[in-house]
Amino acid sequence: MKKLLFFLLIGISIRSFAQDKHAVKFASTITPSALKEKLTVIAGAGMQGRETATEGQRKAAAYIEDKFKKLKLLPGNNGDYQLSFPVYQDSIATAGFKVNDKTFLFADDFSVAGSNIPQGTFNLSDVVFAGKGLKDSTHNDYDSLNVQHKWVMVTGTADDERSFRMLSRKINFAMEGNAAGVLIVSDNFPKKQSAFKGRMYLQQSTTNRSPALFISNKLAAALLNATVNADTKHQTYTTNATIDITKTTNNLQSTDVIGVMPGTDKKSEYVFITAHYDHLGMQDSVIYYGADDDGSGTTSVLQIAEAFAAARDKGFAPKRTIVFMTVSGEEKGLWGSEYYTNHPLFPLDSTSVDLNIDMIGRIDPSRNYGDSTNYVYTIGEDKLSSDLLPISDSINNTYSHLELDRKFNDPKDPNRFYYRSDHYNFASKGVPIIFYFNGTHADYHRPTDTVDKINFDLMSKRAKLVFYTAWTMANRDAMLKRDIPLNQK
Repeated sequence: MKKLLFFLLIGISIRSFAQDKHAVKFASTITPSALKEKLTVIAGAGMQGRETATEGQRKAAAYIEDKFKKLKLLPGNNGDYQLSFPVYQDSIATAGFKVNDKTFLFADDFSVAGSNIPQGTFNLSDVVFAGKGLKDSTHNDYDSLNVQHKWVMVTGTADDERSFRMLSRKINFAMEGNAAGVLIVSDNFPKKQSAFKGRMYLQQSTTNRSPALFISNKLAAALLNATVNADTKHQTYTTNATIDITKTTNNLQSTDVIGVMPGTDKKSEYVFITAHYDHLGMQDSVIYYGADDDGSGTTSVLQIAEAFAAARDKGFAPKRTIVFMTVSGEEKGLWGSEYYTNHPLFPLDSTSVDLNIDMIGRIDPSRNYGDSTNYVYTIGEDKLSSDLLPISDSINNTYSHLELDRKFNDPKDPNRFYYRSDHYNFASKGVPIIFYFNGTHADYHRPTDTVDKINFDLMSKRAKLVFYTAWTMANRDAMLKRDIPLNQK
């Protein structure tokens, strides 16, 4: 009797974790060659780097919409596959910077830093030099400096101009001290005509922020009456300068692309599969292809949608409705997912999970343990729902056998990846999420992030894991519990 009971229990356990043969069959359509075919288009030169609110982004959106139509997914936005959101960009009409009696020209010696171009006349009498303008638990460039109502000057690098996050940090640190404005010394002068346009921004982010400008070394030296270098003293310098700027504002727009597969008996509950299809566009004539970031995620969403469409056509439609959504504006600050979650088309309370894919085509060169050809970072499974981690583990153990690396769930991780992709806007509304990620590499945010660098075999395995997870989430009896409070940073 004991032996019989033992084998019965073993049999129950095996059935509980047995593979779903139908899931395996349709996952087999997520092949390296199919992924490569699509990614070659998405991250090709014709898409011009897919920058938000540009022709390249619109071409990519049209390509994704066409794929959704061919898969007979329903349009997600009241009959439209695309959900538009507003984007704004300021352009310089006139600008001048005078120090004492010397005039410095826009684009030759100064340009706009940040999103909104300031407008008006600004008088500078006190400029506080604060070195790199950074501070953390071990170092503070603002130590003993009073910047209130004064202009702050900090040194920068070319990366400050490319990186939204680094630029924001420098500006925000100065603003914390109630600075009148920020001057970031840059070697990147003179600039080309593109300097006359500011960074794009969302309407809801428009505030009375302190003006921020990039300035040349020559202009910086004129303001301080001293050469700016590592030995320049952190102190207040007296100057006599005036900035005059007038601008125009251009109304642009971008879109999220949404295809919907209706569920059967649980069609009013939702599983989201997301990725961002935008990237950094072109700088001068150089294309930032974004094959891994996030062409790999976008392509995976398309291929996963194709696998589910094949299942549907054979009579295996999901119980819950699956929403396939590729968003834009991620590189600008998670704009597309922010707009969607603030204007949801499907109730967030009825959204069981968001499975977000952002970079799954490469290998993290800094990961010097485990099997580098058989891993994926999974982020967020320890948050919001106690169901997430055990379900994710059981799916992986049943089907994929990848190394699920959760090191970025550590609250002390300085990268803070949990807060840096589109899943976070779902999480901030209480929706459980899993973020699939391969880590960064030397080509991250560089023109060299190209299709030839992608490991399509590994990308296929990772995309299949997302498919199996979505299959399970869409067909399980209950929605995921929401029993863990969100730690809002």
